[in-house]
Amino acid sequence: MRTLRFKLYEHKRNKHLKRMINASGVIYNHCIALHRRYYRMWGKHLSCAKLQSHIAKLRKRNLFWQSVGSQAVQDICQRIEKAYQLFFKHNKKGVRPPGFKKVKKYKSFTLKQAGYKFLSGNKVKIGNRIYQFWKSREIEGTVKTLTRKRTSLGELFMVIVVDDASNPDVEIKTGKIAGFDLGLKTFLACSDGTKMESPQFFKQSLNAIKKASRQHSKKLKGSANRERARKNLVRKYEDISNARRDWFWKLAHDLTNRFDVLCFETLNLKGMQRLWGRKISDLAFGEFLQILEWIAKKKGKQIVFIDQWYPSSKTCSNCGHVLEKLDLSVRKWRCPSCQSVNGRDENAAKNICAVGTSTAGLDDLRRTLSAIVV
Repeated sequence: MRTLRFKLYEHKRNKHLKRMINASGVIYNHCIALHRRYYRMWGKHLSCAKLQSHIAKLRKRNLFWQSVGSQAVQDICQRIEKAYQLFFKHNKKGVRPPGFKKVKKYKSFTLKQAGYKFLSGNKVKIGNRIYQFWKSREIEGTVKTLTRKRTSLGELFMVIVVDDASNPDVEIKTGKIAGFDLGLKTFLACSDGTKMESPQFFKQSLNAIKKASRQHSKKLKGSANRERARKNLVRKYEDISNARRDWFWKLAHDLTNRFDVLCFETLNLKGMQRLWGRKISDLAFGEFLQILEWIAKKKGKQIVFIDQWYPSSKTCSNCGHVLEKLDLSVRKWRCPSCQSVNGRDENAAKNICAVGTSTAGLDDLRRTLSAIVV
């Protein structure tokens, strides 16, 4: 599966799509209210089938709800059902049940088999109206779902999920395997000795964010000036997100061009978020790994994740000696067994490479690659 994102042209007919998104938000809130009322009355969970049947009857009597396609309404019910199932499964871990949303902040609706049709060029028909979008790439494969998404700035995007049948195996192209250690001091340390420092886009723009936030808070609620200040603040955040994502894509392409197999340590991102907060959000390790996995799959490269609890930093990459304790402030340490000096990040990257290679059963491949390099 692949996800493609296209921006719609600005046009006065886009108000109909925004109206459909608003109607989806009203239906969503009504479904949440029905779930809560059903539980109060019967003490049981309202099934997705019953909810869809009831909403279908209500939709026939409500002209505003009819602006949303039947499949989009079914998808709303399925989203709520999925959220409740996650709550039932992980409620002890702090997962909360789905709640009400402001209609103006509701973002999207999804169409599956019907309700849309792609026309020649860059046009798509949704309902009875035709919309144009920026066709930055060709749509290859079978379209599975089409989602209309509204940003905080009021811009409309079209997100398409296509079935990409290609699933390439690992191809020997560069003859290299590498391990990588993700860290706070250095964004990425490679087992070959190279390092990549994060630009920390949010930290660089923090003063501009604070200024825009102060300007927004000073404006009168409900005024046009406050809305203008809100959009200015949202643009600041979007600029940061776009710059970070662009850097991630370029870095991921560079790594996949240099190496065939890339080994990483499994991270506890929620735990790191609790410890270091804003810095982890700025580094955005999860987003980077998601982009890297997508590019690696496309290029026929392989990503290997080793066990989260493997002591990569405390293990000497030369002799295998494991320290009992290693404080986070220690960036270099001398091995008491072989007396070699190990840099914390470089040593961890070498260990991740070795363990990732053996864990994925790539020992034979590694020997093959080494023979090719020689």
